[in-house]
Amino acid sequence: MSSSPNSPSSSSPPNGVEAAVLTAAPGAPLISYGGVHKAYGDNQVLRGVDLQVFPGETMVILGRSGSGKTVLTSMLVGLNTPNRGSIEVAGEKLSSFKSDADWRELRLRTGYLFQGSALYDSMTVGENVGFPMVQHTHWREDEIARRVAEKLEQVGLAGTEHMEPGELSGGMQRRAALARTLALDPEIIIYDEPTSGLDPITGDGISQLMRDLQQALQVTSVVVTHDLRLLERVADRLVLLFEGAWAFQGKFEEFLQSSHPEVRRFLRKQAPQEDTAR
Repeated sequence: MSSSPNSPSSSSPPNGVEAAVLTAAPGAPLISYGGVHKAYGDNQVLRGVDLQVFPGETMVILGRSGSGKTVLTSMLVGLNTPNRGSIEVAGEKLSSFKSDADWRELRLRTGYLFQGSALYDSMTVGENVGFPMVQHTHWREDEIARRVAEKLEQVGLAGTEHMEPGELSGGMQRRAALARTLALDPEIIIYDEPTSGLDPITGDGISQLMRDLQQALQVTSVVVTHDLRLLERVADRLVLLFEGAWAFQGKFEEFLQSSHPEVRRFLRKQAPQEDTAR
């Protein structure tokens, strides 16, 4: 991983978060899984998964509940580790990271949008968005306030800093959580079921926001979802995980035409969304 002081992601003040830039060799993937296996006791979740995600790409991961989608993405920030196989980000093997200090640079450059938003009820919206800045930088209060306002405006929530999370609708909570995900200008964003629990119209708004941010910021995104509407709107490529390996890799149009039985099952009976949020 290299650092470039002239990068758009390196606008931090000198005493701010270290602005390392994740760079891949020309034509090379930014994220690469090679033969990844993961088991919990006798439960073999992943069986030799290979996957490449290229810079600026939005990769969507599909699969039944319990198929290992979140296990796979959580390995990118060290919340899970493979039993066998390798994962590389910007050409660096994650197996070489042995401590939190080793993981720090990658985690600072990776945003994670949790399923269900996971906002802190004891904080205002502004405090939620500013929390990563308080934890990981030495920015002054006025600088944090400026950046919080900037991130909220990016997600269509300008002026909501002093509101409580409970005052927001489900869609607004998801937007606030996304603003927090953007707090440190990540170069990789992991979305875990970003439209879960939202009605179709609100979910479409989140899908469009994700696409707009990807195009504006040129971030690399990995999205876990069951939502076919989201898939159609944001995916550059997609993969369908089945019995620990890929049943399909390709573009959305190719997915619709695939004859694989698991693809046909997904298209007929995709998992229903959770109860609609207000």
